[in-house]
Amino acid sequence: MREFAAEPPIEERIAEPLCATDATVATAESCTGGLIGSYLTDVPGSSDYFDRTLATYSYDSKMDLVGVSRETLDEHGAVSEPVARQMARGVRDTAGTTWGLSTTGIAGPDGGSEETPVGTVFVGVAYRGEWGTQDSFARVRRYEFDGTRAEVKEQIARQALEDLLTAVQGKRGQ
Repeated sequence: MREFAAEPPIEERIAEPLCATDATVATAESCTGGLIGSYLTDVPGSSDYFDRTLATYSYDSKMDLVGVSRETLDEHGAVSEPVARQMARGVRDTAGTTWGLSTTGIAGPDGGSEETPVGTVFVGVAYRGEWGTQDSFARVRRYEFDGTRAEVKEQIARQALEDLLTAVQGKRGQ
């Protein structure tokens, strides 16, 4: 019987396409509190592509560090598509990186509502295109995860890195 090797963890799989394109990434993390940055720095050589992670947990930190507008927070709340989009763009632009990655959600065990249950997260991925190309973009996806607080945070962090890998591979294939 033939055995198949397990796929390497996402933090290892993202390294090659980022390095191959001389791309860099910064993260703005709310519900994951720096876990994505921790995963990225688990990989030797990650300083070649990883710039920083900002734990933007509070409303004030979202405004101060990544430029989320007060109006957006007031109108949509922190756990929303518009906030995740502004966070991803903001960290990309303030860090001057190729990619910005954001997470904002409810890890639990409390804090959810009918519209936004515990385990809900918005993951934002923003790309910096060259000036004049109108190639820059930001995309946001909503997910819902189950488990303990620690399990939800891990699922969110790994899903965010998967979303980044998909976007990087998409740009690389163009």
